[in-house]
Amino acid sequence: MMQLCNRSIQSIFLYFLAITTLLSQNNDIPAFTSDSLLATPIDAWITNGGTLYNQRYSPLSEISTQTIESLEGVWMTHLNGSGIGARFSGEAQPLFYDGVIYVITGEDDVFAIAIETGEIIWTYEANLFDGIEGICCGWTSRGVGMGDNKIFVGQLDGKLLALDKDSGEVVWSMLAEVWEDGYSITSAPLYFNGQVITGFAGGENGIQGKVKSYDATTGDLLWTFNTIPNPGEFGHDTWPQDSDAYKYGGAPVWQTPAIDPELNLIYFSTGNPGPDFGGSMRPGDNLFANSIVAIDALTGQYRWHFQQVHHDIWDYDAPNPVVLFDIDINGEPKKGLAQASKTGWVYILDRITGKPLIGIEERPVPQEPRQFTSPTQPYPIGDAFVPQSIDIAPEGYPELINQGRIFTPFWTEGAVIKPSHNGGANWPPSSYNPLSGTLYVCATDRMSFFRGGEPEEIPLAPPSRTGDRYLGGRFGAVANFISGVFVAMDMRTNKIIWQQRWADRCYSGSTTTAGGLTFVGRNDGRLTALESHTGDLLWEFQTGAGMNTPVTSIEYKDKQYLIAYAAGNTFAGSEKGDNLWLFAIDGGITDLSMAEQANDTDAIDLTKINLINGESLYASACSFCHGENGEGGHGGGIPLEDASNINFVVSRISDGMNAMPGFSSVLSNEEILDVAAYVSQELALD
Repeated sequence: MMQLCNRSIQSIFLYFLAITTLLSQNNDIPAFTSDSLLATPIDAWITNGGTLYNQRYSPLSEISTQTIESLEGVWMTHLNGSGIGARFSGEAQPLFYDGVIYVITGEDDVFAIAIETGEIIWTYEANLFDGIEGICCGWTSRGVGMGDNKIFVGQLDGKLLALDKDSGEVVWSMLAEVWEDGYSITSAPLYFNGQVITGFAGGENGIQGKVKSYDATTGDLLWTFNTIPNPGEFGHDTWPQDSDAYKYGGAPVWQTPAIDPELNLIYFSTGNPGPDFGGSMRPGDNLFANSIVAIDALTGQYRWHFQQVHHDIWDYDAPNPVVLFDIDINGEPKKGLAQASKTGWVYILDRITGKPLIGIEERPVPQEPRQFTSPTQPYPIGDAFVPQSIDIAPEGYPELINQGRIFTPFWTEGAVIKPSHNGGANWPPSSYNPLSGTLYVCATDRMSFFRGGEPEEIPLAPPSRTGDRYLGGRFGAVANFISGVFVAMDMRTNKIIWQQRWADRCYSGSTTTAGGLTFVGRNDGRLTALESHTGDLLWEFQTGAGMNTPVTSIEYKDKQYLIAYAAGNTFAGSEKGDNLWLFAIDGGITDLSMAEQANDTDAIDLTKINLINGESLYASACSFCHGENGEGGHGGGIPLEDASNINFVVSRISDGMNAMPGFSSVLSNEEILDVAAYVSQELALD
């Protein structure tokens, strides 16, 4: 943070002795190697999931069960009101590298933020066309990618872009898919081996799902994998051979893939087939919908798949990110893979072969011939993390069929079933702790009234089908009976370690740490820290908006920080905002009101400022550390070019931060304000 020097010679000497860090440097973002992308994140968070394994695990432990009570805000920055409209949702996990935070809003605006000050370094404004239609599940983005001095952005209008990491200027832009055809990008692109890899959303719009790879330097297309196979491709025979149903078969990819560089495999899970509830139009298993798929990381060629739901008619897709891990099971080392599904099960596979590690049984299920239902469905051995049947029928709905159990078929008259089409586990990412072999899953317990089955008109050729939905029925979540479930699952047994029910739905991913803590957000704006082994609530902080994103944990200048983006979510019904937070032990901000006060420039009477006095005080007290013109001096102080927020400067002069002492006992309030005004108005670039 900003480091100021005491005007007394003695204080300057003591302060100089306390400084142990070098001046901040503006280093390149490298073309990350596989080893870098696999390294557990310490001083950087360079992929959406923390590493290529998507574990969202931090090996840092300064913030721990012993110190959590002292966790406080360092600063809170507003992102210019981006993404606070009714249609937008904040679901992005921030990235961090070399002192800079990168985060994207629901409007696809990207912000680079200085961790030292919370100041906005640059902004990329997407200026999305307001008339985009057919976006499924809210206008949102789940993050950006980075590599080779670029920040990679997937947009709701189907564009894939590379931004210059220093300026935010567009390096290249590619129309990856056309939004008029029902496609959008909501996941964070992934940089790997000179490629930028992305999937596409739009499963309810009659799309044919895809994963694509682009050259990170030029934006040129390298390969495409169709999640609904074309004629001649493996899996096409699981679709009707006498129609074009496959062309509109869905199977979107909602999340950022995982990669095992040693095996040279990319892993992702897919969404449901289309139409969602209309199985009568698509006899067969409908590969690769509702599947975990492994493809070659260099060519995009198919390697293996495991289908979690055959011929899905319940919208039981798999939007939760795939997680990779190495673990001993029954004394044998295994290369594992886990995916938490809307079905309420975790599917645990051998990531080399795609075969179950714990065991998954094919069991007979009830049939509805008109829906061409599959005779069997996969049942993972172990525990379901949400209920999969209903004890009492909800008021106003038909009598329960088959006790509302999972995989109960239906037709146009409908049936109430658990889990609902929302899950189970939806998009909020799971986290995995390699120290304990525990997967933490954020889920919802809810029932749905499923109706559908009658043939639906196949979408017309684009662009005339803009904004159409291809459902074969209708969504019908049962009101009121809804709660959140947060659960810890043992990946050696697929059994529940602990589980808790929340009054509101769980709609934020988690991040787990070596400090014995698992961080998860709440719809009411709280960021919470749970004891990883028990689930006990140890700490909470009100962020001012729905905390519907996973936090990012990093170490900067020998201190651990948490980065949290609180922006609210349309589907969760949480309060909207544009709040980016930085947390640390003894950060100084103990509640939301303190942060808002620090950001309130109207609270300072600028008419009473004496800039000449501020310049004099700065020259005598601060220039040794920060340089005569704020360029950084011999005392190790950072350059002040980004210190344009006068409230933030006042706060740091008064309270200090890290090696910097507070000056409230040395300078008067008027003197502090004079110095802060001189720094923010004369030395900062803005």
